[in-house]
Amino acid sequence: MYKKNNTKLLFDIFITFFKIGSVTFGGGYAMIPLIEREVISNKGWIKNDEEIIDVFAVSESIPGAIAINSSTFVGYKIAGRSGAIAAMMGVVLPSFIIITLIATFFSKFQDNEIVKAAFMGIRSAVVALILMAAIKVGKKAIRDKLATVITIATVVLILILDIHAIFTIIGGALVGLIVYFTLPHKLKDIHGEGGNVN
Repeated sequence: MYKKNNTKLLFDIFITFFKIGSVTFGGGYAMIPLIEREVISNKGWIKNDEEIIDVFAVSESIPGAIAINSSTFVGYKIAGRSGAIAAMMGVVLPSFIIITLIATFFSKFQDNEIVKAAFMGIRSAVVALILMAAIKVGKKAIRDKLATVITIATVVLILILDIHAIFTIIGGALVGLIVYFTLPHKLKDIHGEGGNVN
């Protein structure tokens, strides 16, 4: 989905991701539900949930923070390179400003009981945001028994066997490729009639 570059669109992309970056605590995973709501429900820049899930999957599978990767990816889909830069700058700038202020002043207030109480509440809210993102992505991504097995195996490998996440991502990709080349009808069943398995 590509829209013609123009100043108004680029400014809208920047402001949208600046707002997301300004109100999200807890890193990229906590941003996922906000990005999804903004680009699909509010702006209509991406038309369906499947596309945004793919964006998050690719963003998590490559080096870098998922918030920056996914915002850059979405910006590119909307308005090419200029859109990617606008989205990336929008999502990064609030953190840059805030962390600069915190680095300057936080050491003076970190032991304050009011500040400690505020961060206790913030941490709890962040957990809820990450859990909500996991549930929403899981509902759309886990569609059959194979996906369920891959999900459970990944959790076991990472949490119990302490396997690095990159190896589970590579393993998931290999399983997907094996299914693609050996059982193409399986992908058609998963993705529906509109799925491209050719």
